[in-house]
Amino acid sequence: MTLLNDLLARRRHMGVAATAAGLLAALLTAGPAAATPDPGDVPVTPEKVSQRDAAETREAIESGEIPGQNEIVHSDNIKHVTNIPKDLLPGTNSDLAFQGRYAYAGNYDGFRIFDISNPKAPKTVSQVLCPGAQNDISVSGNLLFLSTDSSRSDNSCNSTTQPATEKSSWEGMKVFDISDKKNPKYVAAVETACGSHTHTLVPERRNVYVYVSSYSPNAAFPDCRPPHDGISIIKVPRKAPEKAAVVNFPVLFPGEGPDGGGNPGGPTNPGVSKTTGCHDLTVLPSKDLAAGACMGDGILFSIKDPENPKIIDQVQDNVNFSFWHSATFNQKADKVVFTDELGGGGAATCNEAIGPNRGADGIYDITGKGDKRKLVFRGYFKIPRHQADTENCVAHNGSLIPVKGRDIMVQAWYQGGVSVWDFTNSSNPKEIAYFERGPIATDALSLGGSWSAYYYNGYIYSNDITKGFDVLKLNDRRTDPARWVRLNELNVQTQPDYFG
Repeated sequence: MTLLNDLLARRRHMGVAATAAGLLAALLTAGPAAATPDPGDVPVTPEKVSQRDAAETREAIESGEIPGQNEIVHSDNIKHVTNIPKDLLPGTNSDLAFQGRYAYAGNYDGFRIFDISNPKAPKTVSQVLCPGAQNDISVSGNLLFLSTDSSRSDNSCNSTTQPATEKSSWEGMKVFDISDKKNPKYVAAVETACGSHTHTLVPERRNVYVYVSSYSPNAAFPDCRPPHDGISIIKVPRKAPEKAAVVNFPVLFPGEGPDGGGNPGGPTNPGVSKTTGCHDLTVLPSKDLAAGACMGDGILFSIKDPENPKIIDQVQDNVNFSFWHSATFNQKADKVVFTDELGGGGAATCNEAIGPNRGADGIYDITGKGDKRKLVFRGYFKIPRHQADTENCVAHNGSLIPVKGRDIMVQAWYQGGVSVWDFTNSSNPKEIAYFERGPIATDALSLGGSWSAYYYNGYIYSNDITKGFDVLKLNDRRTDPARWVRLNELNVQTQPDYFG
């Protein structure tokens, strides 16, 4: 574990306000950026940048090189339909899920349900106060799932932060009944080792399996001790969610020693995260496949037996990848896009100094068949627009845009905005549309921008950390066929088979 990882993990679990942005900025100034987790459950304090960086940001705005402060700019083929500001939940906006005419928006203070039957005028149906970072969210049938990755005094929605060194502290999964969208009911809680940073659903007719990703163990944490190189698997009976329970903890990175296997990180691999678990998993149920973004490793595995996943291949990129953050299959399941969250989402990495291959997407082809399949690197993609040194910017959450015969996705880049890009040619990906706002500040590095940007039933929806819920409309002949594809439910980490 790097020093910065250790500091942020301790601060997140202890409930101490972290000046993560300052730490990240210092590391970026000193040399190659160390990998870090996503921000904790307390606001990141804006960190003043140097007078030189502030002056360069102002000059870039005046010259038109970057948009003005909070100014909206976009390519001609994207329209900004509307923005719904935050309301009763002031915390950091996080992930999104969709079901029928509803969008579900996570927030570090709870979640919000929107009626998007008219995407031009979304209406708030309900807001639920239930603090706990990062409130990663998904839905299946009448159940809503919420991740808690901060040490809490108990599993209630009235809990407070409490040191993870105390055995009574709680972290894990929460389950709500959303049969009444106006009045969601909290029905179950399952504690998981090291909490639940993110989670992924593997839905079946009678049960929903939940793959829980978590990391950063510490010998001082009774419920999160190393080695931790695995995932918690929860089984949730649809008709009796109160019986939800952990049914397995498969070790994905077996190895000898107190820290297990996986990427050792620094000093062996400087600037690379030590693998102590997974950050995010994406499953493709129609193909019985899953891809894992696991800090210092990327993995491909079979979920034919959902309670006992089996590793097929494992890859590392110790030159350009710092923190394997998330994964996206293409529709044919012969490619995986992995994202590198260099700087943990709190650093300015979309600039000339960092370059085009770090804090980017890595495109891997899947070759071979069955258990002999391999992940083969083909190329990187990063947004081509440089951002200011006051803007946190790095590859983050995105989804496929369902166009038959093409590989196109939309993706969030924090203050880098929303990017639509084509990776049909794995070795030569190209951006085809974008939307972004100018920097939140010109004299400080402040956390903001799009956390998640997903395509759902004809529109792009973005959950902006500070600005709220954005709706975008894409008009482009390359993506227009996607308008005819309609889903009843979308959890992006549970990828649908769009074309059967």
